Amino acid sequence: MKKTIKYCCIFALIILASCKKTEDLNPLGDVVNLGVGSYITLAESVNVNLSFDTPSSEVSIKVDEYKGGGEVASIDMFVVEGSNGDPAAWKKIGSFPYTGPGTVLKATSQEVATALGVAVSELAPGNFYTFYNRVITKDGKTFDLSNTLGALENNSNYNACFRWQAYITCPFTGGMEGTYTVVRDDWADWAPGNKVQVTDGPGPNQIDLSQVYPNPAYGDLVDHLIVDIDPATGTASVPTVTFGSYSPLAVAEDATGYVFSCTGYITLSITLTYNGSPYGIVKLVLQKD
Repeated sequence: MKKTIKYCCIFALIILASCKKTEDLNPLGDVVNLGVGSYITLAESVNVNLSFDTPSSEVSIKVDEYKGGGEVASIDMFVVEGSNGDPAAWKKIGSFPYTGPGTVLKATSQEVATALGVAVSELAPGNFYTFYNRVITKDGKTFDLSNTLGALENNSNYNACFRWQAYITCPFTGGMEGTYTVVRDDWADWAPGNKVQVTDGPGPNQIDLSQVYPNPAYGDLVDHLIVDIDPATGTASVPTVTFGSYSPLAVAEDATGYVFSCTGYITLSITLTYNGSPYGIVKLVLQKD
């Protein structure tokens, strides 16, 4: 069944210009009128962090072509700050020949900045950039987000790689203790604009968010919510901890994100369990005053 669905998605990537004219007024009335689409899959994320103010810093991924589609000749790669699905907003990085499984798509900070028409120093830590891939087949057809089914990209079973993201990072050097403004809190302990306190430690590459979660107006502290930070990139993670009692308990089971010393910026996506049941992922963003 899964195989049948996959083939349906491939044949549903339609290029109307390639349809043959027939007496049937509906061009989709005969399967021979449907073009065979193509897409690439993500084989490996090699590196998705660009070092702040470092022109030679490089991000890259490896891709494969889906064997059930049209043969891939090359892949055009574009970039935007943030994200934007409109191809008119994309800025071209370059074109990469498809050389077989594991073909590398890559870009340096300088190439990103040049495509966007800015200086490398303007690629600020905490900002993210989305790379959009356009597949060009050997028979000259092109496929990207604008002419493929959303279900193809959104279904993880297909592993389609029409876009990927990279963050600008900077080394973690500590000194994060202080007052922060809440930019976003999906857990809703705080409202945007509220002031909270963040402390350093207890380890050299850690911060303590126990004065953020739980908000004492809503819950009681059970254990300290400690964030571990990679000193080279500012990449953050959270070990499993029961941090608060809101009657019932709230547990942080995992987290991904960044803590940037150079800008006093904290962004975390935390997987929570509440009252013994999965709650989901909540986003917390703090900016140092």
